[in-house]
Amino acid sequence: MRQQTTTHSLALHGGTPIRTAPFPNRGHIGAEEKAAVAALFDAAIESGIAPGYNGAEEIAYCEEFAAFMGGGYVDAVNSGTTGIYVALHALDLEPFTEVIVGAVTDPGGMMPIPLLNLIPMVADTTPNSYNVGPEQIEALITPLTRAIIVPHIAGEPADMINIMKVARQYGIPVIEDCSQSHGARLDDKLVGTFGDIAVFSTMSGKHHSSGGQGGLVYTQDEMRYQIIRRASDRGKPFFLPPGATNVMASLNFNLNDLAAAIGRVQLKKLPDIIDRRRQIVAKLNEGIAGLQTVTIPAPVPGAEPSYWFLRMCFHPQYTSYDKGTFCDALRAEGLPVTTDYRAALPHTMDWFTHRRVFGNSGYPWTSPDYKGDTHHTFPCSNAQAIMDTCFNLGIHEGWEEQDIEDAVTIFKKVESVMRET
Repeated sequence: MRQQTTTHSLALHGGTPIRTAPFPNRGHIGAEEKAAVAALFDAAIESGIAPGYNGAEEIAYCEEFAAFMGGGYVDAVNSGTTGIYVALHALDLEPFTEVIVGAVTDPGGMMPIPLLNLIPMVADTTPNSYNVGPEQIEALITPLTRAIIVPHIAGEPADMINIMKVARQYGIPVIEDCSQSHGARLDDKLVGTFGDIAVFSTMSGKHHSSGGQGGLVYTQDEMRYQIIRRASDRGKPFFLPPGATNVMASLNFNLNDLAAAIGRVQLKKLPDIIDRRRQIVAKLNEGIAGLQTVTIPAPVPGAEPSYWFLRMCFHPQYTSYDKGTFCDALRAEGLPVTTDYRAALPHTMDWFTHRRVFGNSGYPWTSPDYKGDTHHTFPCSNAQAIMDTCFNLGIHEGWEEQDIEDAVTIFKKVESVMRET
């Protein structure tokens, strides 16, 4: 016989929560990383030479990540944001031209565009997705378009097959922002191998980490890699004849050997991390099958997400409660969910709307050299709609079977109450 439930049974309203102990932290940094860093310190103490950058650890890290990607070239930088900056800078785009970027991204995935005196053109997502699609990109292409940045959000691959068809049709280079999607695949091909350049963040919370902050810039083109190296280190004349001097103005975006030592160990763990996350999502999906207030959305056909977090869809037509209250109820039962992807999309933040890039000048938008529409707005109705219907569950590979069972029980409990009232 079905157990009778009331709103009072919800922890949100004073009932007993399903989970009183917090869900586990990841615990992805361990003795192996400690040993790698200790070995580097031991060598430094013995030699009297402090760990630096562009040393053996960093070179090995770049080579090993390139091998993980199936070949190519990698430069390690100090954050995913600077990776985007370096990738754009390496394309050597003329200022006051346009770069298309997906609406749902980290601010650091968009800010490098105007910092290079380029104009960000913000593409809407596809319906019911955090990711931009080919139609949304093509709608923004103008004679001034010089590059496209495609973020793969939450570990879900964007539709790169069709995005690349559009990009090649117009002859526009593509940067894949894979910061949230290490190891994700589309048609059995790794994200990051479709476009011209790919960028990965390796900050502490990403699939694999190089410490507090870090990033990797990847390309399959050797000549482009050489330019990337110069762009990431003050324009140093890497790969140029003896006697050449710094050839481009840039900043010092280098990673370092200490971070690389951590990254090398973490990279070895990455395949197991991804596999476990996929297993967890598969079990959650099976466990909540049949629920109506919440579902796990299907990725694009052929995609194998790596799940930095799990995007979930709330269906308000099956309850009188709104998404915020629904998520409050989940959290009260102990589930680690966030109601929104972020408080605001980057192009709706003050820095973008008030054009606060170079003082009060409004540059690059206000430059007389920009020949595009200075009043272009980006309503991004699909992106705004997905913010109203999706929320995020903070899964990771450290979840055990009991954690999965508790999560399923919480979803079932909240639905059983909120569908009755």
